[in-house]
Formats: sequence, structure tokens, C-alpha cells
Amino acid sequence: MAKGLRQPLIFLLLVVSIQISVSVKLHSSQVETLVRIRSLLNFPSFLSSWNKKTSFCNLDPSPSVTVVCYGNNVTQLHIAGNKGAPKLPHNFSIESLVTALVKLPNLKVLTLVSLGLWGPLPARIGLLSSLERLNISSNFFYGNIPEEISSLTNLQGIVLDNNGFSGQLPDKMGSFPALNALSLRNNSFNGSLPKSVSKLGGLRVLTLANNHFYGDIPDLTGLENLEELDLENNSFGPDFPQLKNKLVTLIIRNNKFRSAIPAEISSYYQLQKLDISSNKFMGPFPVSLLSLPSINYLNIAGNKFTGLLSKIISCNGALNYVDLSSNLLTGDLPDCLQSNSKKQFVHYEGNCLNSVDNSQHPYSFCRNEALAAGIVDSHKKKDRTRRTVLASCIVGGVIVFVVFIILVVWLFKVVHAKKKLDARPPRVISEKASTGFTSKLLTDARYISKTMKLGALGIPAYRTFSLEELEIATNKFASAAFMGEGSQGQMYRGQLNDGSLVAIRCLKLKENHPIEYLMPHIELISKLRHHHLVSSIGHCFEYYLEDSSVSRLFLVFEYVPNGTLRSWISAGRARRKLTWSQRIAASIGIAKGIQFLHAGMTPGIFSNNLRITDILIDQNMAAKISSYNLPLLAENMGNISHAASTKSKEVHMRIEHEDKMDVYDFGVILLEMLMGMQIKTRSELNALRNQVQASLAADEAARRNSVAEEIQNTCSDESLKTLMEICGRCLSKDPSLRPSVEDVLWNLQFASQVQEAWQGGESRSSRGSSPGSPSPPPVSKLRFTIH
Repeated sequence: MAKGLRQPLIFLLLVVSIQISVSVKLHSSQVETLVRIRSLLNFPSFLSSWNKKTSFCNLDPSPSVTVVCYGNNVTQLHIAGNKGAPKLPHNFSIESLVTALVKLPNLKVLTLVSLGLWGPLPARIGLLSSLERLNISSNFFYGNIPEEISSLTNLQGIVLDNNGFSGQLPDKMGSFPALNALSLRNNSFNGSLPKSVSKLGGLRVLTLANNHFYGDIPDLTGLENLEELDLENNSFGPDFPQLKNKLVTLIIRNNKFRSAIPAEISSYYQLQKLDISSNKFMGPFPVSLLSLPSINYLNIAGNKFTGLLSKIISCNGALNYVDLSSNLLTGDLPDCLQSNSKKQFVHYEGNCLNSVDNSQHPYSFCRNEALAAGIVDSHKKKDRTRRTVLASCIVGGVIVFVVFIILVVWLFKVVHAKKKLDARPPRVISEKASTGFTSKLLTDARYISKTMKLGALGIPAYRTFSLEELEIATNKFASAAFMGEGSQGQMYRGQLNDGSLVAIRCLKLKENHPIEYLMPHIELISKLRHHHLVSSIGHCFEYYLEDSSVSRLFLVFEYVPNGTLRSWISAGRARRKLTWSQRIAASIGIAKGIQFLHAGMTPGIFSNNLRITDILIDQNMAAKISSYNLPLLAENMGNISHAASTKSKEVHMRIEHEDKMDVYDFGVILLEMLMGMQIKTRSELNALRNQVQASLAADEAARRNSVAEEIQNTCSDESLKTLMEICGRCLSKDPSLRPSVEDVLWNLQFASQVQEAWQGGESRSSRGSSPGSPSPPPVSKLRFTIH
């Protein structure tokens, strides 16, 4: 009986559904809007059927296009292009697209993925008042998120992944009471996370991976429903985030956390994946993490965890991946991690464990490294003892000489000076510097060239900073502002009173110097101002009152927010990579920066130890050199020159070839840009250099296949050959065979002109040439002059 009724019932439901779908008909204005959207998206093939007669509400949903209607209105619009879709033409207007979308007043869900959209997100996005879910990932948006987005109070999900958004998040990010998912991965956001995020009580997913965020994470214990937190590849720290124990996934790898793990983590009973690798966490490793009830993935590699492991420690049976490598652990690997079925998923090398293999350090290594963490505290203790003794002596002296009032006054002054010396930070010397360059610097050809004056346009005037200004900018040099420490001092991130971000290098001088000794060095540093250098903005001296000698020097540079050049071309990068034209432009920028260091200032700066990680990308995608061979830094830090450390055959290079060391380094950078992969060893460099040389003699197809995949089909063969030729010549073992910086720059500009002409021809052929189409500009001839 039931079987007999089934077919009529299915037929009846089908008839009803057809009647319902037929009855749904859009307002004519919304039909026109959808047709308009098709044209604004440059008529993609998957929208080819759209016209004014299309029954949009009855279209079959597909992975590329879905339109959902309710009543006579569009409520959901999903359009997705192919992965890696190129940027839409220059005549595309994101402002026009958003204006069209606003004409769909009942739109609740908007998905525009991989469509080549570009430009800053317009403020008009705030007029989509009904919007509940917004997904515009995998496009080419850039700039800040407009504050007007905070007016979309119905938003439940925001996905802006894989774009070029930058700047700080709006302070009003907490104005979405219904928000449950916020995903901003693979962008260039910077600044600290606004405290208003802690007000998003309904948030379940927060993903900020692969950006440039930094500083402390606000208290997130108010996010009662948070299940997934992904902060990978930022600069957050130093303290472990404050969270509720309902997390399922916690990823904070590759940040700047360096505190201990809080005891509360043992109560994270729902935690399945924990990745805290590549930080500087210290203290005992909480072995309870291995036995959390839900844990199946645990990665603590690349920290400084200590502790004695034993074979009898228990593990969760569901644990299928564990990485304990590169810590300071001792004892025995637990038996629960040694079964044959799990061995390939367990990593523990680089500790001091009792192991049968050779992957472990000796026990003394872990013991010494662990003790090193306490050195700072022991020094502070000794310092307090010295201060106590000094104070006792002062009091005794005052009592002995109390009768002699004149001597008491004199003694008071001495003690006061000594107290200030010991208390620190010392005061700041004022050299009576102007807020800009002195007239002598601006007019004397020995100090500044015409090239430098032109290159410094748009950069804030060089000036002297007070220590108080720098302390305010860095919150008294708080650990959250700490960016790292290298051979040239500690680096801090700061924000000046005018809102501009700066990078502050703190240099503790090996010997106290009088200010007269340092001023010639400061004059040289003040000239580091060019569009393709991370330019100097000012300095600050810290000195002792006792003898007015300088103890610390602070150098203030512009802050470059978009990361290193390597992060924009590396094969491991998830977000968009530089196009071929952008790589040529970056190469030209680096060459101009080198040219300025060599010839744009006197004395020139050579042997700058240039590496691709020292090339930063600014908000306009311009390349800037951040590494200079400053005499003061080299002298103070006792640096070994790049020539001595990595190119021993060139240690005794004749003075006329000193500029060719930077040319060689440029060749290495260019090689990595061509190949799109990190070069870690000398053997890798030689192999890739030989590959480039072989490609020059091969045909065009082989040449294209030899370079990074993302640029193979977007470069002209002539421009590719030119850059390969430049790269090979720069990497010549004989310095005399390497081209000059001027020749490198000449040929890079030739490659740029060739590429522009080729792109113009491609564009015209795709549109169809018209009789009045302009011909491409003439290009310069390739030039190399061997010196």
C-alpha cells in the first residue's frame, strides 16, 4: 500500500515545486542589475546565458553560479571563477560593481570568489544592509577595510582570504553581534588586534594566518563559543593568548610567543589540533598535552621547552601526529610514541633525549641552553646588590661629612649623578639639530647628490628624537614591540604621535663614545633616504651624565608593512605571488637602491651583504633595501664582512671591484625571483645558475618550463632571456666579468620595455586590433659593458 502511494506522492511534490518556482519572478530592476553585473565582470563564460529574458530564480545551481530568490527578490548570489583567475582589465570598476549590488536590497549572502576583482573595497559596501554572509576571497583587493563595513550589523560570516588587504583592522570590528566566522588569511594586514574583537561573543572561527599582525592578543575569554583560532605566520606575542577551553583547533605557529604555557591548557578537553611550533616558548613542557581527551595533532617544534620525559608517560590513543623536535627535552621518549605504526608520524630530533640514533644533542647542550634563560635575572640580582652597597656607602659618607656643609652639597650632587647613572635610562643629548637637513648637508656636493635629493621625495624630514618620544612609541620598549635581534642590534616597532609606524634599531655600544666621535656617522646615516631604501628618519642618543659619553644609539627608520620579497615569491606562499612585471619592477628598484648606495652619496657604501630577506615590499609594492654596511654598526658589533663569511675567495679583492660584491648578491636575489624557490646552500645556487645558463641556449618552451610556474605564461621570451642573461653575468665567479650596476639597471629597464610592448600586443590581439591602434613604444638595445 505504501509502495503504491509513493509514486503519486512524488509526482504531487514535483508539481507543487514547479508551480512554486514558476511563480517566483524577479522585479525587472533586479533582472537588469544581474545583467549589469555580468558586464561589469567582463562577460565571463559561465555567465554567458544571462540576459534580460533569463529566469534567474529557476537557474540550476552550479559550482560557478547560484542565484537564490525569495518572493520577488534575490537573497543569495554566488559567483565563483577558476582558481588563479587573472586581474580584470584596467577599465574594471569595483565601485560600479558594489553600486550595482546595492540595488539588490534583500541580498543576504554574497559570494564573489576568484573573479579577478581588484581595487580598494568601497565604503558603499556598508549600504548592503541585509547582508549576512560576505565572501570575496581569492581576488586582488587591496588597502584598508572601510569603517563603513561596521554598519552591516547582521553579518554572520566575513571571508576576505587571499587578497592584498593591508593596514590595521577597524576599531569597530566588535560591532557584529551575530558574527560567527571571521577569516582574513593570506593578506597584508598589520598592527595589533583591536580589543573590540573580544566583544564578538558568538564567534566560532577566527583565522588571521599569514599577515603582519603583531603585539599582545586581547583577552579572548569572552569568546565563549570560539572553536578555531588560527594566527599562523604573524608577529603576535609574547604572552600565550587568554582563551576559553572550548577550542577544537589552536594554531599559533611562527609568531613571537616566548612565555610559558599556562596550566589551564590541561583543561582544553575538546582540543584536537594544537600547533605552537616556531616560537620561543620556554619553561617545562606540559606532558598532559599528550593525553588530552580529544587531541590527535600536537606540534611544539622549534621552541625552548625543557623537561624530563619518561617511557611511562601516557598518550591519547587517537594521537596520530606529534612533533617535539628542536627543544631542550631530556630523558626517554615515551613508549606510547614509539610503536611502529606511529613512528613515521613522531618527530623528536634536536633534543637531548636518550636515543639510539644521532639526532640528539648531548645532555650538556640542553642544560646550558636552559640555564641561559636565567642569566638576565641573575644579572639583575647582582645589579640590585651593587645598588644596595652603593646606597650604604652614600649614607655613610653623608654622616661622616655632615659637619662640612659645603662638602655635603658637593657630595649630594655626585651621589645624585651616580644614582641617575645606575638607575637608567640616561638622558638624551640634544645636538640642536633642525627638524630637517642642515643647509650645509643640502648644498654641499660632498655630502649629498642630486640623485639623493630626488630619491628622498615623500620621506619625512630627518630629525633628532627624544628618548621620551621613542618610549611612548614603543610603550617603553615593551616585549610586544620587539621585532627581533640581529648582528646590528635589537629592532622594535613603534608608532609616533602622528600615527606613522617606524622601526627603531637599538644599538648598545661596545665602548662609550663622545658625541663628537659619533656625529660623522650620524651624518652618513642621515643620507640614507631614497625611494628604494628603508630610509632613515632620525636618531636618538642615550648618554651618561657623569662624562657625557654615549651609551646607546637609537636609529629610527620608516616601517615597511608588506613583508620580505621572499614571502612574495616563495613556493610555499599561499597568497598571491608577484607577477612577472612586478618582479621586473622589484629588480629595477633593488638595482636603483644599490646604485644610490654606491654612487648617490659620499662616501659610498659597498659590500652590503644583500639577501632576499633584506628586501622589503611597501604598501605600493615597491622594493626597499633594508641592509646597509654602515661603518658604525660593523665597528661596534665586530661584524665579519659578507666577503669574509661567504665569499672567502674575494676577501682580498682589489678596491676597484668592491662594488661587484653587491652585484653578485643581486644575482642571487634575481635567481630566486626567477625560480620562485628558496636557495639555501651553495650547491643549490650553483645548480640553479647552471640551469639558467642551459636555458639560455634552449628553445622558448624549455626556457619557460625552467622558471617558476606562476610566471611561465605571463612573461615575454625576450624579457625572460634578458633577466636570465643579467642573472648569469652577475653570478660570474670572476668579479671583473660581472656587469656594473649601471649596466644591470640599463638591461632591466630594457626587459621592462620589452614586457610592456609584449603585453600591449597580447591585449590588442585579444580585443582585435583596430586601424587606429597605437604601435608599441621602441625599446632600447641590450647593453653589457665589461669593466
